[in-house]
Amino acid sequence: MAQKKDPEYVREFLESYTVSHLKPLVPLVSSARPTRKADLVDEIARHLRDPTRLRTLWNSLNQLQQDAVSEALDSSDHRFNAVSFKAKYGSEPDWGTRGRYGYGDSQPSLLQLFIFNHQIPRDLVEPLLAIVPAPRSAKANAMPELGDTVTISWTMYDWRSGKRVPRSQEVEATHALTEPAALHDIQAVLRLIESGKVKVSAKTKRPSAVTVREVGKILHGGDFYPPEDNPPCEWSTVPGPMKAFAWPLIVQSAGFAKISGTKLELTPSGKKALNNAPEKALRTAWKKWLKTTILDEFSRIEAIKGQRGKGKRTMTAPAKRRAMIADALTDSPTKKWISFDEFSRFMKASSYTFKVNRNLWNLYVEEQGYGSLGYEELGGWHIIQARYLMVFLLEYAATMGLLDVALTHPRDARPDYGDLWGTDDYDALSRYDGLTTIRINSLGAYCLGHTNSYSYTPSLFEEKKSLKILPNMDLVATDTITPSDKLFIDLFAEQTSDRVWHIEQKLLLKMVEEGRSIGEVVKFLEALSETGLPDNVAIFFNEMAERVSKLADRGLARVIEVKDPVLAHLILNNSKVGKSCLLAGERHLVVPVSEETAFRRALRELGYAYKREG
Repeated sequence: MAQKKDPEYVREFLESYTVSHLKPLVPLVSSARPTRKADLVDEIARHLRDPTRLRTLWNSLNQLQQDAVSEALDSSDHRFNAVSFKAKYGSEPDWGTRGRYGYGDSQPSLLQLFIFNHQIPRDLVEPLLAIVPAPRSAKANAMPELGDTVTISWTMYDWRSGKRVPRSQEVEATHALTEPAALHDIQAVLRLIESGKVKVSAKTKRPSAVTVREVGKILHGGDFYPPEDNPPCEWSTVPGPMKAFAWPLIVQSAGFAKISGTKLELTPSGKKALNNAPEKALRTAWKKWLKTTILDEFSRIEAIKGQRGKGKRTMTAPAKRRAMIADALTDSPTKKWISFDEFSRFMKASSYTFKVNRNLWNLYVEEQGYGSLGYEELGGWHIIQARYLMVFLLEYAATMGLLDVALTHPRDARPDYGDLWGTDDYDALSRYDGLTTIRINSLGAYCLGHTNSYSYTPSLFEEKKSLKILPNMDLVATDTITPSDKLFIDLFAEQTSDRVWHIEQKLLLKMVEEGRSIGEVVKFLEALSETGLPDNVAIFFNEMAERVSKLADRGLARVIEVKDPVLAHLILNNSKVGKSCLLAGERHLVVPVSEETAFRRALRELGYAYKREG
């Protein structure tokens, strides 16, 4: 039986070409001049099958062409990625020229004998692996230092040359160090939820406008941009709340809060997060956000329409996009400033690429026909993926404290959308256009897995001493009390004047009933007190802690009424039934819910049963 011959993929690629395409390729390998298509294919394939000849042809490539073969060979499907290659090496390799009127006037380069239609044929892979070195790794280049100005770069389509040309401008930027803010904010938001002041939509889970304002009041250092009441004109871009919008979504996705009616309430995990180190809660929140379905961050780019209805069906899964960004962050240097443009380039160069929508014809600006992003060069990375990156990095990663950021006002910061129809009056494509630079800080290194421990742990509460505790149980504010700290004080003390609260036993007990501890209050007061707790106040808290320790909630139970006291004692004293119940009074048995099944089974063996009510 004849052995099956391996398929010749080189020949298959060559046979898919026309004669006019094959003829200019032959002089690259041979002095022969065949005219028939079969002979043209045979002549090219013969040279490529010869290992010695293949090495000679490889050595004839210039450096950029060799890099192109190396990159394609290194990819999982042996395809050449033009976007990644250009981002990594600065330009595309020389493919030769194509004649104005078709293949008859074309002059292909030698590279086209290694990469056919952007792919290396499978039967060339093994011979090439023996002679082609692995490509160099891409790196995110950090800035030597970050000054008061930052250069923003982009490209614009030049209609005369038919090419995209580089543009850049210097902008002033302010630095936002997010680490201490996030450590404060996550617990401040959880306290606000605990006080019942966080309302969200049951359908979208997004916070209401009132809630966004309330969250904004308790943020450490405020939001990324201050409120802007008087923009230059009515159509000017106003950044608006970012952190205040994101936090209610972040704590929901982390499982720290859930919707109850129209408000959020803390889950057991959320209550636990209030008592644990905030960096652990933030690491949990980050990991959960990477997989959440609560929000597609791209929806925050309101200028790009078509994300609902038909367009929604072709939107990609946000979790896959986030995974690519997280991997790119993990491979980036920590504690060094990286321009946003450089990070975006690094993602493309390292093949950390993703799609936002599988059919860009569904997305548009202003009008679906003229403004469609499906037109060539319009829906590129700088418009779609870069804008998604900005939302994710600024509104979520930076809000959770992983990235320090440098910002400028979004108005006229990044005018790279001028090619889009209908954007003549735009001063920004999104409120996030002002993101210029990022830096992975210590908290980011911890959350991204660069380190297994968190070395910098500021106080859970404000370090400044802002309270004086009096022996009469009064708390007097000697400095500004943060909104977050005031929320916590209101749990156990009643405000009697602008700067004075009185510790109330009934409020303290109510707080314990809701899952907080006396020790947490003591820790809080000691952190903010100028002089510490007076002796009688310390004794009061010790006595309260001892009192609440004398009672413990053992869970739900069912009360069974027994008509005859004698029968109640008979059941209680039975060796099988009695171990699942307790006697309450003369005629009532208390059965823990966890024991009810066993209790019923044993009771039936004794010859009795009861009907469950409700």
